[in-house]
Amino acid sequence: MEVIVLGSGVVGLTSAWYLKQAGHDVTVVERQPRSAEETSFANAGQISYGYSSPWAAPGIPLKAMKWLTQKHAPLKIKPSASPELYAWATKMLANCTNDRYQVNKARMLRIANYSRECLADLRQQQPLNYEGRQQGTLQVFRTEAQLEAVAKDIEVLAASGTRYEQLDVAGCIAAEPALARVKEKLVGGLRLPDDETGDCYLFCQQLTQLAEQAGVRFLFDTSVEQLNYQGNTLASVKTNKGELRADAYVVAMGSYTPQLLSQVGIQLPIYPVKGYSLTMPVADAAAAPVSTVMDETYKVAMTRFDDRIRVAGTAELAGFDFSLAKKRKETISMVIRDLFPEGGKVELAEYWTGLRPMTPDGTPIVGKTPIRNLFTNTGHGTLGWTMACGSAKLLADVVSEQATDIDPSGLDVYRYAS
Repeated sequence: MEVIVLGSGVVGLTSAWYLKQAGHDVTVVERQPRSAEETSFANAGQISYGYSSPWAAPGIPLKAMKWLTQKHAPLKIKPSASPELYAWATKMLANCTNDRYQVNKARMLRIANYSRECLADLRQQQPLNYEGRQQGTLQVFRTEAQLEAVAKDIEVLAASGTRYEQLDVAGCIAAEPALARVKEKLVGGLRLPDDETGDCYLFCQQLTQLAEQAGVRFLFDTSVEQLNYQGNTLASVKTNKGELRADAYVVAMGSYTPQLLSQVGIQLPIYPVKGYSLTMPVADAAAAPVSTVMDETYKVAMTRFDDRIRVAGTAELAGFDFSLAKKRKETISMVIRDLFPEGGKVELAEYWTGLRPMTPDGTPIVGKTPIRNLFTNTGHGTLGWTMACGSAKLLADVVSEQATDIDPSGLDVYRYAS
């Protein structure tokens, strides 16, 4: 079967890879000159299976109100009359109950844990070197209230079979020795030993080469303009370089997916949540993170590559705005200076921003649509790198009409049907 994949970020690229492995003829359409030039370019670098949690959680509405007045808050909202933002925010608030949180987190962990297995298999089978480390993620807490609040997450982790370690300050230092220099700022932590790290952009460049060698066709510098459908079937895709036809189509265009699918009457509740990152050289390896450290107070992740540190965080609701706000840059640089003051050369940092495709419940939208031969793999929010391989393998099995390794229920667009 001929399959066209729209989008070549880490989610679209892995979709193309697994579809090819399933025996299909695959063409990837990407408007950029290379894979992973947008949201996948400079993400946090963490592959956080156990940290897969929805932002919509009990207590978030109250926290959000407090964050609006804080200088270094993890969430910022740009005043807007956008109906898309209000509709999305309303759906998100409806998911901020304990019952919905439990359901959504369980769904996310289902994909994330499967993705861990898929990436491990891929790494064993293919010569991939993306500065990856398999040394876990440490979530650090600065207050006793944060320690108490994590109990609900631990219940879901235990129920899903996800390994975890609840640590005191000494345990945090054992996992991340450089934290000994700032131990008075911490009260404890939660370590997820099966989490990984790695440069997503390096991964994507290497997987693109492997996919090309396997026979996947890439059409770079090619923009999708229109979906043409007849009845319940997608007939073709119009691009700036001509019309393309296939037997099946997969839309993996991140935050731009809703705009495209609205042409065929499919409404996806995905909003572009803006995130920031900086990348800087390591100054002193002994004073730098070993793996990923997540500061729960500021929702900022600090990830170690070979000779670089990637710091990423903040959520800004500002539509399709790519400007690098000075205050957001100050927040992520403040956190790395605060916890690892001698670890990196912040003065040499390169800053970046990207749009993370977020659903109201945090779970991606993977699988079938009302259009018979049209499928989605999108809406992964901050967890595209984490869930890429698992959601792509699931998607490939759905497209191939094969039995899936995990339960696909509740993961496709039909969960939003009224």
